[in-house]
Amino acid sequence: MTGRVEAALAERGLTLPQVVPPLAAYQPAVRSGVHVYTAGQLPMVEGKLPVTGKVGGEVTPEEAKDLARICALNALAAVKSVAGDLDRIARVVKVVGYVASAADFTGQPAVLNGASELLGEVLGDKGVHARSAVGVAVLPLDAPVEVELLVELEPEA
Repeated sequence: MTGRVEAALAERGLTLPQVVPPLAAYQPAVRSGVHVYTAGQLPMVEGKLPVTGKVGGEVTPEEAKDLARICALNALAAVKSVAGDLDRIARVVKVVGYVASAADFTGQPAVLNGASELLGEVLGDKGVHARSAVGVAVLPLDAPVEVELLVELEPEA
């Protein structure tokens, strides 16, 4: 049976992807008590980056916003891999997003709205979070965007 969060994804034409395998020596997500910390999630789709480059250069801010949404979807898959069920999310505590930015690009917060808006759409009030949007020179694999989550889970019954 599909839970509420996955049903909300399906209403938007989205399905939870397989967890993106680590690119190095780390885990996609780690649980500590009632918290789940995800590793930075790239906008991988079926094992590949759909776009590479710098936002404000080779990648438009609109494309990057869509990529941030994919990152958030991948992060939710990572959360589910250790929580077992996305309906156990009590709240998204914090989102940290990195945007590979052209030298004069300053629209990082708008790019990260792609991730924040998806979390709000599928989690409602539980998706409201604190956030940092950081511009960086380069990201792994020349990805334009990377997103990590800190999620609090409901205590187990």
